[in-house]
Amino acid sequence: MADQQADELALAEVVEFTSGLIRIDTTNRGGGDCRERPAAEYAAERLAGAGLDPLLLERTQGRTNVVARIEGTDPSADALLVHGHLDVVPAEAADWTVHPFSGEVRDGVVWGRGAVDMKNMDAMILAVVRSWARQGVRPRRDIVLAFTADEEASAEDGSGFLADRHPELFEGCTEGISESGAFTFHDGSGREIYPIAAGERGTAWLKLTARGRAGHGSKVNTENAVTRLAAAVTRIGEHEWPLRLTPTVRAALTELAALYGIDPDFTDVDRLLEKLGPAAKLVESTVRNSANPTMLDAGYKLNVIPGEAVAHVDGRYLAGGEQEFTATLDELTGPDVDWEFAHREVALQAPVDAPVFARMRAAVEEFAPGGHVVPYCMSGGTDAKQFSRLGITGYGFAPLKLPVDLDYQALFHGVDERVPVEALHFGVRVLDRFLRTA
Repeated sequence: MADQQADELALAEVVEFTSGLIRIDTTNRGGGDCRERPAAEYAAERLAGAGLDPLLLERTQGRTNVVARIEGTDPSADALLVHGHLDVVPAEAADWTVHPFSGEVRDGVVWGRGAVDMKNMDAMILAVVRSWARQGVRPRRDIVLAFTADEEASAEDGSGFLADRHPELFEGCTEGISESGAFTFHDGSGREIYPIAAGERGTAWLKLTARGRAGHGSKVNTENAVTRLAAAVTRIGEHEWPLRLTPTVRAALTELAALYGIDPDFTDVDRLLEKLGPAAKLVESTVRNSANPTMLDAGYKLNVIPGEAVAHVDGRYLAGGEQEFTATLDELTGPDVDWEFAHREVALQAPVDAPVFARMRAAVEEFAPGGHVVPYCMSGGTDAKQFSRLGITGYGFAPLKLPVDLDYQALFHGVDERVPVEALHFGVRVLDRFLRTA
């Protein structure tokens, strides 16, 4: 952003757009009742104002996606996908300091559901693209912009629909960037760490069903479905998964160990994590598969033993760990409980020695010269899973420079979600620099 006036306008717009998108309630409860179209129209209108020709695409009425392409100066270069989702998780207004869909800007902070997940990044993308239009900037490689629906559920109406039904829109894309990376992680000792995601654990959302003999609640019943389900859920919740180091996690541990002057002893990873102190939070959820029971459903009357009981489990597995995951679930559920995938998506890995990663690192370090960039693996997942079907390698890169007293990771799906204005300004500058050089 060499032009000072264009820079200042982009910084104002990113705050305006973050607030404006938050005010559009795109709550996704997972039952199909979400309507992203107003937010999609908001984004499309601003893309059109930057001279682009955005397409609005739906699989289901109201579940709208936006796609646009910026032509680069080098037609021989591969294209880059830049994507963000428009939906958000639910928020109970009574629990919040400010209304979650107010988009209020108070004391230099933008408040509301989506402030970090991920309407802030959507706003950064819009602000950068419009700044380029004002300055006549063109990137080296084609950039495909995608604003998606349904990421907070199955992505069937969003990135899954786009990848399966409109692959031509992503022609030439070899790499992509989206949420959950390049944010400030404060380690408690004055260091600023900027983790860039180069991997995601696979998604394995499970439905468990126990069947038994229905009967009166006062009678002996050795085939109680609730008891069978409870035993299986307890075994799953208490299971200790074995260590599994992927190349991305190994790279993260290696760079963090070097930062702290620690020998990266991979023969005792738990001890290594202890030595890393607070920085271990960046890695500890991704050295193993996991399965957490989250929902239970059984019975219809207190004195009736039901013939069926159901539970849901949020499972995640590392790259190469899916077979281990399924075999373990077979053992833990036992003969009296069946299980199936309610939703399933692949684990991802991206090379940390690729030129695009080096350019992301350089862009962050230019605007955070005291910061330390490291790769890491996300414990959860993003739309990068669906776009990987098109051969697109995904990275998490939504830059934010955050103050010490703001727990960024706790704000994801949390109460009082918010983002500082200065963090948005940093994000626009870093994103602009990276996309110019990518």
